[in-house]
Amino acid sequence: MAGETIITIVGNLTADPEMRYTASGAPVANFTVASTPRTFDRNSGQWKDGETLFMRCSVWREVAENVADSLSKGMRVIVQGRLVQRRHQTQDGQDRTVVEMQVDEIGPSLKYARAQVTRNPSNYGGGGGYNQGGMNASSSGAPSGGGYGGNQAPNAGFNAAQGGSAEDPWATGGTSNFDNEPPF
Repeated sequence: MAGETIITIVGNLTADPEMRYTASGAPVANFTVASTPRTFDRNSGQWKDGETLFMRCSVWREVAENVADSLSKGMRVIVQGRLVQRRHQTQDGQDRTVVEMQVDEIGPSLKYARAQVTRNPSNYGGGGGYNQGGMNASSSGAPSGGGYGGNQAPNAGFNAAQGGSAEDPWATGGTSNFDNEPPF
């Protein structure tokens, strides 16, 4: 929305994303990112950790499923979104204010890790919709999740064998709805 302040946080996930569904069936993933600033102390010649920021985040719909399938505790992530403030009352009657981030974009940091990105099949006609995600990343080299959103089959229409599928505009030898032009 216009006029909102967008912020970016780089940090580590403190736990696996918590996936849940609203009463209407909309998926939402909640997670916390811990970001600790480091500064170099010239007097001692060493790096010093600052105060850690623990930012509670939520992400909705298909992105939530991609996050839950792709990211896990300890992974370094880059999160971009908007800060929102909520007020609520505790059981003992005290008023509380909570600041959270509504996530617009999230991905693994490649500073200390490698990621294999698997594109989800498009839910839109023509095979060229804006529907990307499904990251597999690990800072330790160990597998870190499925990398596929929802109940979608891996490599369905993308990364296909030679010849590809009719929906894949990049396939060689196949037909497309784009007169052999990419979908942008």
